[in-house]
Amino acid sequence: MTSPAEEPPARWTGLPSWLLTQTAGHAHRLVSDGFSSAGARGYHYRLLATLDEFGPASQAALGRRSGIHLSDMVATINELADREQVERAPDPADRRRNIISLTAEGGRQLRRLEKRLAETQDELLEPLSAEERRRLTELLARLLDHHDRRTGAAEAE
Repeated sequence: MTSPAEEPPARWTGLPSWLLTQTAGHAHRLVSDGFSSAGARGYHYRLLATLDEFGPASQAALGRRSGIHLSDMVATINELADREQVERAPDPADRRRNIISLTAEGGRQLRRLEKRLAETQDELLEPLSAEERRRLTELLARLLDHHDRRTGAAEAE
């Protein structure tokens, strides 16, 4: 808790943008700490989850689907390959390209990370009822969809 001398001005503490930013900081810390306790990072989860949901893919396709920049993708794949959680194999259609696949160990790690992620979601949303959690998630998804569509439309112009 902050002392009155450390409190930010009230004129901005009630703004939705400020509240979202502050809460996002807590969410990021909780998720990072949860993944770290399982020997992983957020990029590991995103890559493993993408492979689990969509199957083997090239590094470029994985980058597009997971939102991981190509420069970070190579390091992430290297880390997961060293842990035998993903495999690289030459693409039969284009031997210059690798296809990345999820291994059995990668699937087990994904389950561990999903368990940690569920725990951090519960910790983040602890003061909310199940209905409030559902509603908050629905509202956040609606805001994100709205701004993603606006950004996509502006980029298309």
